[in-house]
Amino acid sequence: MIKPIALVAGEPNSISSEIIFKTWKKRKKHSLLPMLVIGSFDLLNKQKRKLKFNIKIKKVNDDFILSDFKENQMIVYNINYFQNKIFQKISSKSNNYILKCFGVAIKLIKEKKVIGLVNCPVAKEYLFKNKNHGITEYLAKKSDITGKEVMLIYNRKLSVSPLTTHIPLKKVSKKISKINIVNKIKTINKFYLKYLKRKPNIAILGLNPHSFSPLKESEEEKIIKPAIRIIKKLNIKINGPISPDTSFFISKLMKFDVIYGMYHDQVLAPFKTMYGYDAINITLGLPYIRISPDHGVAQNIMGKNLANPKSLIKSLKFFNYLK
Repeated sequence: MIKPIALVAGEPNSISSEIIFKTWKKRKKHSLLPMLVIGSFDLLNKQKRKLKFNIKIKKVNDDFILSDFKENQMIVYNINYFQNKIFQKISSKSNNYILKCFGVAIKLIKEKKVIGLVNCPVAKEYLFKNKNHGITEYLAKKSDITGKEVMLIYNRKLSVSPLTTHIPLKKVSKKISKINIVNKIKTINKFYLKYLKRKPNIAILGLNPHSFSPLKESEEEKIIKPAIRIIKKLNIKINGPISPDTSFFISKLMKFDVIYGMYHDQVLAPFKTMYGYDAINITLGLPYIRISPDHGVAQNIMGKNLANPKSLIKSLKFFNYLK
């Protein structure tokens, strides 16, 4: 039997449990691999009843075996956690619980009991407070690859990746370097060749409007263009620097596979406008595959049975490439 995917339940006061239940209900339709949900058995059971899902849940711990994964039951690796209400306001109370769930997932990956990690959304502003990072950076630190990780927001038609992720805009220009651009483009190219079996056509954006600045020491002239010259010598298909304001407009004509930007919202804002939930967040550079849905905790619709599980389904379905 195929090993399961570790599915970290994420923030308990969010749409996470709802999209897990909806995804499990559609597992056969989408030919999903077995999933091992890592979270609170008791809370998931309560939320299941609140949301009126008729799902049988089995609790396991370290002694789980592949034969536990039967068609009629959802398997939950139990992490003890208690809160007064079934759904309540997000706070730092759940931080230790969430990080313990991730810790168990990483342990199971190292023990080769699961084939990879998918996590449901977390509230970064509570989980990491003022550290200006998210799960991508957290997992990179855990794997001792800080600075080498790459955030790829993947859609089979077009993907995007930012050089800098969760940092203030005023710090972006100081974080741009030739070595960072070259190494991260190499990581993206390697990922496409290994898992998608094709060489990607990558567009690199400039930092400034129209990829132009009247300053003599502009980032395009000093850093981005020299980095592109290096990348071209590596037999990687690269274009740029492309003007950020027209990059998505011309992406279909130019047949871009990946648009690589200098900062988070430069590529994420237009991408999410185009694709919505039809995307997944893949962390490249880790010694394992990690994916998450490309959306947040959506506490405004928590417990209302309105959440769309499409991105979580696509996150889990990506592992079919690894069969």
